[in-house]
Amino acid sequence: MRTRHILKQGVIYVILLCSLIGFLFPFYLLVVNAFKRNADIIDAPAALPSSIQFSHFVTVIREMDYVHSFVNSLLITAASLVFILLFSAMTAHYFVRNNTRGNQLIFFMMVASMIIPFQAIMIPLVSLYGNHLGWISSAPRLTLIFMYIGFGSSLAVFIFHGFIKSVPRELEEAAYIDGCNRRQSFFKVVAPILKPTSVTIGILNVLWIWNDFLLPVLILQNAGKDKLTLPLAIQVFKGSYTSDFEKFLPAVLLVILPILIVYIFAQRYIIQGVTQGAVK
Repeated sequence: MRTRHILKQGVIYVILLCSLIGFLFPFYLLVVNAFKRNADIIDAPAALPSSIQFSHFVTVIREMDYVHSFVNSLLITAASLVFILLFSAMTAHYFVRNNTRGNQLIFFMMVASMIIPFQAIMIPLVSLYGNHLGWISSAPRLTLIFMYIGFGSSLAVFIFHGFIKSVPRELEEAAYIDGCNRRQSFFKVVAPILKPTSVTIGILNVLWIWNDFLLPVLILQNAGKDKLTLPLAIQVFKGSYTSDFEKFLPAVLLVILPILIVYIFAQRYIIQGVTQGAVK
């Protein structure tokens, strides 16, 4: 029995190790080839670089206007995240504390909207906000933030809703007795309790918004180079028939590096927050 148990554990570890290698191999190719020339990338993509090239990164930062694109991505991500967290937490709190049939219906409609693929509504969406309202041409970045708030709120409300149901109503009633109104009780009593779930939702939305390509390309493609986000800015190194790999790969590495650092330091909050919201 002990031999069988050891053999079973060994097989599991081998499978996990192979899975880990499979997941890390694309990232290894990206990092290794980001420091090579085009000829070396094509000849031996999996080999270590014979000579490390740092000059590509300087060229990439200049040609893709990395600083402006980074600031655009940062502002759009931060603004979208703040409003998603604020509006979703308040909406979920209202649904939980006012559990009427109308609120239940609206909540279920928000949850059901998560199964609708974006590709099914992107053409009507662009037509409405572009051709009819003119928001895309007049305020493209604000329009993009507005859309991110709309698309990101359903999941956030769903997660907040599951967590707020575990918060005792007596805590808010005690705040009312001490002289707080509903707004004060939410921000002083409920909001601090929602911190773990807020961090989880924040990480998930940052990963989505920072790396998103399809929605920004629909909204910002005609807005000018100074308004592009990082995923759009790197397209300057990718043509219709050829790609400048010695510039494109360093650009991709520069794009994912900030969000990778954030994820490494905050990944433990993802499972923690999701589990708390689901169990409670």
